[in-house]
Amino acid sequence: MEGEIKNLVEVWLSILASLCYCYFLASKIPKGKLRLFAFLPIFFIFTILPFSLSYVFPIALTALFISWLGNFKLLLFAFDKGPLSSHQPPNSFIHFFLNCSLPIKIKENGKYPSPQTPQSPPNSSPKHPKLPLNWPTKVLLFAVLVGANDHKHGVQPKIVLLVYCFMVYLLIDIIFGISNGLVRATTGLELEPPSDEPYLSTSLQDFWGKRWNLMVTNLLRHTIYKPVRSISDMLLGSKLAPFPAVIATFLVSGLMHELFLYYIIRVSPTWELTWYFVLHGACMVVELALKRMFSSKFQLHWAVSTPLTVGFVVATALWLFFPPLLRSGAVDRALEECKVLLDFAMLALSKAKGVITH
Repeated sequence: MEGEIKNLVEVWLSILASLCYCYFLASKIPKGKLRLFAFLPIFFIFTILPFSLSYVFPIALTALFISWLGNFKLLLFAFDKGPLSSHQPPNSFIHFFLNCSLPIKIKENGKYPSPQTPQSPPNSSPKHPKLPLNWPTKVLLFAVLVGANDHKHGVQPKIVLLVYCFMVYLLIDIIFGISNGLVRATTGLELEPPSDEPYLSTSLQDFWGKRWNLMVTNLLRHTIYKPVRSISDMLLGSKLAPFPAVIATFLVSGLMHELFLYYIIRVSPTWELTWYFVLHGACMVVELALKRMFSSKFQLHWAVSTPLTVGFVVATALWLFFPPLLRSGAVDRALEECKVLLDFAMLALSKAKGVITH
């Protein structure tokens, strides 16, 4: 464990040095291909950093925050776009570092409007009740489910997989919520929430585009969807342009998930994760086409569309997403590390309580 902590410190010192280089280089080199070329060594460094680590959580967090999101943010920054651009205040190095190395997004409001994302009109979709799943509740639920995993023997396997689906949602929201909380506490910036109750999605477009893992969604929109749609618009026309853009976005997402798993298990991919996302991309294309044909004439009530949407996401995850994670042992390793972290947190809270009472 001491060796892993040392490696983790070295990894984050490398990240700090790399972002110093990018931040100060940007003031000397104008946006465009030359800046992109100057960033190429950093893209390479960020891509190989997870190989310096051996535990699931350090690997996963470095791969997600840096190798994926960090690289995509720097790709946009090379052309002065995205969350790191000069249009996004404030522009100090500390804010640049936090914005690039953590999965955060400054909230778009009157003080910091986004120059790239037009303001959306109020949501006119039917309202449905919301569940009181705030951050502390999610932490408590996740801790309970981690503890309950020891008693999964004898439980129907599909029930266990359903619980894992819920745990993935909780874990992502907890991790992103910690990042948001730290940045909000240290900088005072108002940040976007990591997700918007994806279990209430009324369509695949609603789930992937407006509710699930919004930081990743926003970056994929600007790095993949918009450029591909622009090219498709010239080649296919405006009506067909969204379809290849959607497929390309989901394909890239699938490939990044394959890379993400490869960092953890270091075994050749089976491509099931890629097929999971390509399948959802194809189904979203069908959904978009059907909406064009029938949206003005027919619309399912949320009480029908929500179970259908969430059921499809979960069923396909059980079929394609979780099998490679389970076969590789990644899930078991992650759960064991979760137990260690939770035990450490409980011990720290107990000591803090003892100090306060005395």
